[in-house]
Amino acid sequence: MAVALLFLGISSADAETVLKGPRPIAWKDFLGVNVQFQYFPADIYRLQMEQLDRLGLTWVRQTIHWPIIEPKEGQYDLTDLDAAMTEAAKHNYHTLAYLVGSAPFASSAPAKAASRDQYPPKDYNVFASRMVALAKRYPQVGNWQVWNEPNIVWLPKENPAAYGRLLTTSAAALRTAVPETTIVTAGMAYYSQMHSTPGYMLQTLVDGGLGSQNIVAAYHPYSEFPEGDSPPDRDFLVRAGAMNELLHNNGVQQVWATEWGWSSYAGPKEMQAIIGVNGQADFTLRRLALMAAMDFQRIFLFNLSDLDTRASARDQGYGLLDLAGNPKPVYTALKNFLDVTGPNLIPDDPPGVSNLPDDLYAIPWLKPDGSKLLMLWSANGTTLNFPRIKAGTVHDPLRGTHTPLAATQGITVVLKPSLQILEWRP
Repeated sequence: MAVALLFLGISSADAETVLKGPRPIAWKDFLGVNVQFQYFPADIYRLQMEQLDRLGLTWVRQTIHWPIIEPKEGQYDLTDLDAAMTEAAKHNYHTLAYLVGSAPFASSAPAKAASRDQYPPKDYNVFASRMVALAKRYPQVGNWQVWNEPNIVWLPKENPAAYGRLLTTSAAALRTAVPETTIVTAGMAYYSQMHSTPGYMLQTLVDGGLGSQNIVAAYHPYSEFPEGDSPPDRDFLVRAGAMNELLHNNGVQQVWATEWGWSSYAGPKEMQAIIGVNGQADFTLRRLALMAAMDFQRIFLFNLSDLDTRASARDQGYGLLDLAGNPKPVYTALKNFLDVTGPNLIPDDPPGVSNLPDDLYAIPWLKPDGSKLLMLWSANGTTLNFPRIKAGTVHDPLRGTHTPLAATQGITVVLKPSLQILEWRP
């Protein structure tokens, strides 16, 4: 695995959930959010932007659906998108925008096919020309992503070679017209596995020379739990670590997770289990702690806001904010987390500890002011004794609490299944 794994006095197999980050973290550069500002009234998206600014984050991933902005060839509907982009520009966001879907006139779908937008365009040059036009219209967007999840949303079936041609056609056109832009692959669903084709779409792109094309690789590591679909197997760490290693070892410089998160929806059940607003907050913090210690260069939480009934029941509930722009528990927990960590963290070595539970997850960091942090959780609910730490504070971002601890023989922390952060000064 590309991530460095470290622990004191135990086997490497047991050490896999005590992580040391590969590089310093600046949250405003590392953590972004997905947005759809143009689908909300202006007063609501202004509030969404204010709430985002309170988190101190500066990266957004903007959705653009081609069928919506050009329902008929040459007839554009850009009023709402223009207004939202103008407002966002005032906040100086770093923007990654993606264009997805085939406009009705451009779709390769059979005449009476359903979901015509999910078929690739008949002419990849036409799609590329629309990306160029958008890039010129919105010069504040410095990063463009070609399509979204073609490994599962591409009819009549996924086609890695065809998507590769769409990517290279669009990249060439964008680089000719706006040379400074960053090109990003479509965010591949999960780890880029496909419905009916063996293997991984990102592997196919790598085999086709992705690493020599100066293109960012992106995927969407959704899973049932923060630790993966099978927490005892730690499969998120294993699978994401292996994918990142594959990409980096084959010349890809940047790997971005352009969607990840959990919905707080109330049902009916749609793939994801029902976890509610508190489960959403808990899962989000644990996954964020893991991803910060892995070899991702940037990650985008899905989503800044809940969505209306144009989305499915599940997809309506992924937001940090509700439809009115008010914070949900996940927003408050994330704000608490970022307040504890501060804006920047430096990888650190773990402290000495005893009585290790098998399912311990722990990530040590150093703050620029010299104080140390240990992010930790365990479903076993046991205790950890730190013989060298005589005083510290346990922060619980989910609850917004801060508990001071002091003991001459070293402090003892009661573990929880949810993330806590131990802070102390050496």
